[in-house]
Amino acid sequence: MSIVIVGGNDCMTRQYKDICKSYKCRAKVFTQMHDGLKDKIGSPDLLVLFTGTASHKMIKLALNSTKSGKTTVIRSHTSSASALRNILEEHIS
Repeated sequence: MSIVIVGGNDCMTRQYKDICKSYKCRAKVFTQMHDGLKDKIGSPDLLVLFTGTASHKMIKLALNSTKSGKTTVIRSHTSSASALRNILEEHIS
């Protein structure tokens, strides 16, 4: 399963990827807005939006790039490791 995480803390990037790996998922993490972000997101199975740390523009871009209908979108205000674990527990089983 592929996961894209938009938002979160820069220092937590490695931890987000490790948590996803422990659930046997491939993860891309985008904590900041970069050029070409829309093309890098692709069409993941699960899109996690950490709304507390992502800009409105970044969230809007992520949502617009995954309008294919196959992607499950989860919004979380907190960007903690436990929040990510809870999301994965609920949606990966």
